[in-house]
Amino acid sequence: MIEDKNQQRTQLNDLGEFGLIDHLTKNFEAKHKSTIKGIGDDAAVIDNVDKQIVVTTDLLVEGVHFDLSYAPLKHLGYKAVIVNLSDVYAMNAEATQITVSIAVSNRFPLEALEELYSGIETASKVYNVDVVGGDTTSSTSGLLISVTAIGEVKSNDVVYRNGAKPNDLLVVTGDLGGAYMGLQVLEREKEVFKVNPNNQPDLDAYTYIMERQLKPEARKDIVKLLKDMEVKPTAMIDISDGLSSEILHICKASKVGCDLYEDKIPLDPQVISTCEEFNLDSTMIALNGGEDYELLMTVSQDDYPKIKANPNLTVIGFMTEENAGANLVTRAETKVPLQAQGWKNFSD
Repeated sequence: MIEDKNQQRTQLNDLGEFGLIDHLTKNFEAKHKSTIKGIGDDAAVIDNVDKQIVVTTDLLVEGVHFDLSYAPLKHLGYKAVIVNLSDVYAMNAEATQITVSIAVSNRFPLEALEELYSGIETASKVYNVDVVGGDTTSSTSGLLISVTAIGEVKSNDVVYRNGAKPNDLLVVTGDLGGAYMGLQVLEREKEVFKVNPNNQPDLDAYTYIMERQLKPEARKDIVKLLKDMEVKPTAMIDISDGLSSEILHICKASKVGCDLYEDKIPLDPQVISTCEEFNLDSTMIALNGGEDYELLMTVSQDDYPKIKANPNLTVIGFMTEENAGANLVTRAETKVPLQAQGWKNFSD
């Protein structure tokens, strides 16, 4: 939906690669002392004296990770940054810089890329990160966006996936399943639009879950919250592929088992009502939906008094010995082995 006959269309080849980079990045300014040199040289220069560097990269591909028939380019630019920052926060680190690379076909005018970069700029301001470089190239198959995020963390503050111990509490931020259900609504409306392009959908009942899909937020606030509470998780991971998959990652890395309690999984009322409308099981959606970008962590029982009253954190289970396996304890109090049925990049 980037075609609009009334809008100005500036062909990308009018600017050339370096002209395009200059144009799209002219508003990016350095905010961190560690950014010595950003855009404008062969490479960025970052100075980190006494901290460890955290680096993560994600690639978003049109037709695989996003659909431009309902994903506004500004939202897409914002989301492309967020999915990377979430990985940095999952290390208990502060995100400081990003690089942004795109491959783009000639069906996109300059104005479309300005929208995309507007979202990137907004995210960089909201999350206080410097855009320090990137690349642009042509594509024969739509739009590709690659973002690399760089963060910093003191060596004794970094949190990995492999530190969970039996009896640690399993804790999650926010609520789950919203992004997946937002996607279901958007896909349904896309099919309706194909049949009747004049149909004007009423999406007011789905505002929260659509925003969870189109414009998610990363939990930068949790890193600060944990520090303020003097709580260091024993393990942590962000929820990109679904709760079940992420729990299994922690269990495998930490060589532990887990009991996850179905009735403790936090669900927004809009998720529950939309699941009912689509005749989907809300627990399965929370377990396997993905793209929530909440943080899943394990916390020592000793820290329970510090976290128990916090509305941002929900205790959903506890870790067990490895030979007990990873299990879902249902509302009927039966144990079911957890399986990762979440989103797969290379599934058939």
